[in-house]
Amino acid sequence: MKSNLIIGRLFGIDIGINYSWFFLFGMITLSFWAQYSNEHPGWPAYAAIIAALATSALFFLSLLAHEMSHSLLALAKGLPVHSITLFIFGGVSLIEKEAMNAATEFEVGVIGPISSFIISGIFFGLTLITDAGSPLGAAFGWLAKINLFLAIFNMIPGYPLDGGRVLRAIVWAITGSVHRATRIAAAGGQVVAWLLIGMGISMLFGATYGEYLGGGQIGGLWYIVIGGFLLYAARSSQQTIRLEEVISHSHARDVMTRNADLVPAAISLSQFFDDHLIRTGRRCYVVADDGRLLGLMTPAELKAVSRQNWPSTTVAQAMTPFTAMRWVDPDADLRQVVELLEKDEVNQVPVVSGGQLEGLIGRDELLGFIQTRSEFDHSS
Repeated sequence: MKSNLIIGRLFGIDIGINYSWFFLFGMITLSFWAQYSNEHPGWPAYAAIIAALATSALFFLSLLAHEMSHSLLALAKGLPVHSITLFIFGGVSLIEKEAMNAATEFEVGVIGPISSFIISGIFFGLTLITDAGSPLGAAFGWLAKINLFLAIFNMIPGYPLDGGRVLRAIVWAITGSVHRATRIAAAGGQVVAWLLIGMGISMLFGATYGEYLGGGQIGGLWYIVIGGFLLYAARSSQQTIRLEEVISHSHARDVMTRNADLVPAAISLSQFFDDHLIRTGRRCYVVADDGRLLGLMTPAELKAVSRQNWPSTTVAQAMTPFTAMRWVDPDADLRQVVELLEKDEVNQVPVVSGGQLEGLIGRDELLGFIQTRSEFDHSS
């Protein structure tokens, strides 16, 4: 079951919401309803509800605008963007490629907080032309504060917050190493996460941190949850950089299996099933004829044909032909292999040189290679 619901498409970018978003939307709406009811006892009951719903809806539209600013600038810089997803703690833009230089990383990172500052200013301007005691004026006032807080919070120098991306860009520009910059920014993210968790725990025991940072047990729980999420994200970033270091220094020839099983193109699917698939238990077979690579045969192609037709269907008729396959050169780095496995949703990538099959890279073999290299190359 997919965890995201696609609700639209803007500028070629899928817009989705994680199912956790509905929980947060309800919680924020209830919180604002209680807030408005306490601050404006003279309002009719329906006015507080409408104001709370409007505030929540405009808040999430603000989040979408924040993420859209990242995505549109990334597109302008030549970085493809697959989607934007809103979830329980905000939003994320799925940018499919890393920035090619520190300047681009800085610009894509800083544009989000800038957009939130601008949105905060717009809502503040609207408060000047509306009655502060009205539902609309109250909503605009809170949205100005929330977006200002969002801008400031996102500039905290801890990855994966926007401020962490800005920090990474600065360190990248100084050191010339994106891997070192990411490690430093991710470490900063963990420091920020532990500070938030510490603040949350202290709030559970009665500490308060002023009007904007707040206090109380509910606020403390939120700080702990947000800190825990940032801690998880920062540690995931460290794991990602380790993965990047492994795949950027390794090549297809380092991982490929050379002794691929060959099957004749002319045999029936029944014979393929009995003599090859069941007997060896392997998941991928090279279809060849007189030494020429014709295609690949896997259980997926076999299942696509009705079993009653197996005796009358040849492997050549059911296989994925070589002309339809994506393959890599033996000297290709593993980043290219990973991209093919993920984008094409396949389990094997052929390694081809001069029209000849050199070997195959399976998903399991690749994961095992990365795990072993990561464990021993970074054990210290």
